[in-house]
Formats: sequence, C-alpha cells, structure tokens
Amino acid sequence: MTVRQRWTMVAAVLGSGIVFLDGTVVNVALKKIGEDLPASIVGVLEGQTYVTSGYLATLAALLILAGALADFFGRRRIFTIGLAGFGATSVLCGIAPNLELLVVFRILQGAAGALLVPGSLSIITATFEGAARSRAFGIWASATSATTILGPIVGGFLVDSISWRVAFLINLPLVVIALFATARYMEESRDESASGRFDWLGATVIAVAVGGLAFGAIRGQEKQWADPIAFVAIGIGLVATVAFPILMARSRNPLVPLSLFRSRGFAVINLSTLLIYGALYVSLGFEGLFLQGTLGYTAFAAGIIGLPVGLMLTFLSTRVGSIAGRIGARPFLTAGPFIMALGLAWLARIPGTSSPWKASLENPASLVPSTGYLVDVLPSILLFGIGISCVVAPLTNTLMGSVPMRNAGLGSAINNAISRVGQPLLAAVLFIVISGSFYGMLASRVPGLDTSSPEVRRELSPLNPPRTSDPRAVAAAHDASTDAFRLAMIVAAGLLFAGSVVNFVGIRDRRDGSEAGAADGTRGSPAS
Repeated sequence: MTVRQRWTMVAAVLGSGIVFLDGTVVNVALKKIGEDLPASIVGVLEGQTYVTSGYLATLAALLILAGALADFFGRRRIFTIGLAGFGATSVLCGIAPNLELLVVFRILQGAAGALLVPGSLSIITATFEGAARSRAFGIWASATSATTILGPIVGGFLVDSISWRVAFLINLPLVVIALFATARYMEESRDESASGRFDWLGATVIAVAVGGLAFGAIRGQEKQWADPIAFVAIGIGLVATVAFPILMARSRNPLVPLSLFRSRGFAVINLSTLLIYGALYVSLGFEGLFLQGTLGYTAFAAGIIGLPVGLMLTFLSTRVGSIAGRIGARPFLTAGPFIMALGLAWLARIPGTSSPWKASLENPASLVPSTGYLVDVLPSILLFGIGISCVVAPLTNTLMGSVPMRNAGLGSAINNAISRVGQPLLAAVLFIVISGSFYGMLASRVPGLDTSSPEVRRELSPLNPPRTSDPRAVAAAHDASTDAFRLAMIVAAGLLFAGSVVNFVGIRDRRDGSEAGAADGTRGSPAS
C-alpha cells in the first residue's frame, strides 16, 4: 500500500468501526445506565431498549440514503460530515443528564453513523484495485466484525473501572484520527455516471419504510402491544415498503435500481443476512443484560466472555475466506449459522427454576443461580465463535460476486440496512417472548402480585436486578428471568437455523468457488 492508501484505509476502518463498536459496547453499560440516570417519561427497561434500538433503527433507516448521497455528492465529503457528527453526538451521549435525553442523542448518533458505513466501503472501492481491493475489504470485514464481538469487552472494562459515560467519550480520539487521515490523505470520489436529480422522494419513502417498521416494533414492545400508535407506525412502514418498488420502477433516476434484486445471489444473501445478523445482535444484547442482571456478572466479566469469539474471528476468517474461494461459500454459509444455533441452544441449558441458590433469602441482593462458566457458558461461546468465523468472509465474498460494480456502494448499503433493521424487529419479537414468560411466571410464583401495575414493573423487569426487598419477589424474578432468557435463546437459535437452510437452498456455487448470479456478471464490493 502507498502512504495515501494506508491512511485512507485507517480512516475507513475507524469510521465504520466506531459505528459497529457503539452498536455493541453499550449493551454491557445498560445496567449501569439504568441505575444511574433518572427517567421520568419512560420506564427503565423501555429506556434501555430505546438506547440500543433507537440507535440501530435510525442507523438502518438512513443507510440506503447515506450510500446514495455518498455516490452522488462525493464520498469524502459525506464521510467527513458523518465523522464530525458522530464525534459531536458521542460527547452529548457522554454528558446526558437523564435517560430521555440519552435516547435522543443516541438517535442523532445513529443518523451520523449512517453516513459512515456505506461511505467507507465506497471509499475503499475507489482507492484500491484488483487483488489489493480484495485484501482491503478483507481487512475492513475482519476489523468491523471483530469490533462487534470485542466491543462488550472494551465497554465492560470502561464501565467497571471508570463510568458508563466513558463508553461514549472513547469515540473522540478515534474520530480525531479518522478526521486527520480523511483531510490529509483521502481523495474525493463519486459516481461519475450519475446524472439527473437526486431521488429525494425515493430516499424519503425508504426511510419511512424502515423507520416506521423499527419505531412500531420498539413502541409495541414498550407498551406490551396495547398502544395503537405502534400498529399505526408499522402500518405506515408496510405501506411505504410496498410503495417503494412501485416508485422505483416508475422513476427515471431510481434511488435503488430494481435490477439488483434480479440477482439470485443478492436476494438470497440479504435474506440470510436478516436472519443471521438479526439473531446475532439480539442474542448479544439480551445475553449482556442476563449475565449482569440475573447471574451477577460484572460488566467487564460479561464483556470478556466474548474474547474467544473475537480471537477465533480474527485468526480463522482469513483462512475460511481462502478455502471458500476454492470450494465455494455454500458449505460455510450452511454450517456456520447451524453451529451458531448450537451455541445458543447450549447456552439455554443455564439452570432455571430448579437450580440451587448461592445465597439465602435473607440476603436477596446477592441471590444468583449457581451456574458454572466452564460448563454452561464457555462451550456456547466456542461454538458461537466457530460458527461466526465460518460466516463473515464467505458472506462478504458472496455479496461481492452478486453485485454489479456500478452499484457496489448502494448494494453494500442495502445489505447493511437489512442487517441493522433486523435487530429492532427481531428484538421486538423476543421482547414479547421474554416479557410474557417473565410476568407470567412471576404471577404464578407470587400470588396476589399485580404484574400489570406500573409500580411492580418498575421494581421487577426481565433480565434486570430486582428493585424490591421482598424475598419472594426477588427469588421469583431471578427464576423468571432465567426461564425467559432460555426461551429467547431457543428462538434466536431457530432464526440462525433458518438462515442456514436459506443458504443451503438458495446459494449456488460455481466450480471456481464464486457465487453465481451477479446481475451483469461483474464483481462488486462487499458488505457485512
């Protein structure tokens, strides 16, 4: 690499890396955020949900618009705006005085992050050629995937040793380095073939489609699906989703050319991405809450258990990608999600209502299930690490072969948007599962307890430490959280198994190992 290429690569990796890092690092800080910040409008669990889902929903809603803006107006320009915005909103999150304002700042942070992810892929495409481009995308995929897994470790250390606020402020030095590299070494690039007016109507419709679905899912889970606003939002999102392809078919300069989806490989890999990455992010989020709130792990301990996954991802992804290039991606994209599902199924073995207790009912604050890390947690982590290591590089390479070069940036933005919109939608489903299981068991274990009461729900919420001194309620809440978590892991494992089946049926490898079905036979850029 030349000096210019090296520093451009640093900027691209840091720019997208902080977005992925913030998507996971906050998970292990949620417990401390809920304990530290006052909340007058939303409940603690609902606020914790908005802190993560609000960020991811905004990020997903604006990714396609951001990718198109970068191609049309200049990738370096849009990328710089995204970096500055992400740095500013990170400061606001770090100094937020209450839970409601933190949610607002996280939504703004997600909007800034949307300008970075597709832009980084387009910048790498414009900076590198041939084999160097493939190596550069391999570095990008490994770095962003590793930050997704290793983020909880960093966040856990910062939360335990300093404060949850540092989990946001740590973004600032990374943003400064990325801004320096962008201003000094990155060259401007854009789609020179783009002509006509930018499709703002299409951009608005797709943002409403994704945003409506995401907001409706979040609102529905907060209000236990008793609020009509949630259904109205989902209805608007569905209408916009149906209207979008009709609008694209009639537009002279469509934001998203429908020809992209004529590629079998592109359609299959996006469906697979929805299932696999949705289950990945949801399981990581609920696992962080459960390990701290129910099993009594510190934030750092809850984060560091993912270290084996990060190490396997770092050392196995390149090798897996090389082998997949020779024999094809289908075997890995079939086996990987299946092994990940086995890992979550093993985690669902964590002792539930029949498990012995380490502490007596006279000391409810220390009441935690006696779960062995080596028996119940580590095997799950190892299986999950092997599985995700089989997925990342082959998925990226498959997408590379299914997207035409001229639509590389847009294709990557679509794939990233799908991976992000899966999180709040699947989180809504699992929230219903967890809440229903938790409060149902709580009501059966503590007769006379009104689980529909707002006061009770503030004191007793799934996966979070009980805020009551009633020994019966504390013991029942711990049991109910454990059973609800086990059920959620089984559902997530089912999603991963479905992703495995989709890849087995839908992906067709050529003899040279590349995925067939590119829209025009040319290779494009990857996404993750």
